Amino acid sequence: MTPFGEKVRRLRRERGLLLKDMAAHLGVSSAYLSALERGERGKPTWALIQGTLQYFHIIWDEADELARLADMSDPRVKIETGGTHPRATLFANRLAREIGTLSETEIEKLLAVLDDAQERSRRSALPTA
Repeated sequence: MTPFGEKVRRLRRERGLLLKDMAAHLGVSSAYLSALERGERGKPTWALIQGTLQYFHIIWDEADELARLADMSDPRVKIETGGTHPRATLFANRLAREIGTLSETEIEKLLAVLDDAQERSRRSALPTA
């Protein structure tokens, strides 16, 4: 399941809405929407994201969050490591091979490392006074 699919499924179930009704509203098949929720389809299109926001009457911060989740929900990720350290290429390949064996706790730890790196990058990009 992708982050977008998980969020859409949770919103739909919390509101007691049927997959077939949502699919009809979005102009897609129930099978497609189900596959999207399960992460068996690629990133949702901009039109599908907008339709989802409209269907759930989502605005402002929650809309931004759902769009961010959609952007981070490509189940077939390609990582470009050209121009990086050889160990980065090793890491990317090992992650691709072994991601299915990682526990939820291990994934959370790796996400925390990435969050720290992202924050460091943001801080270094800020203009200095």
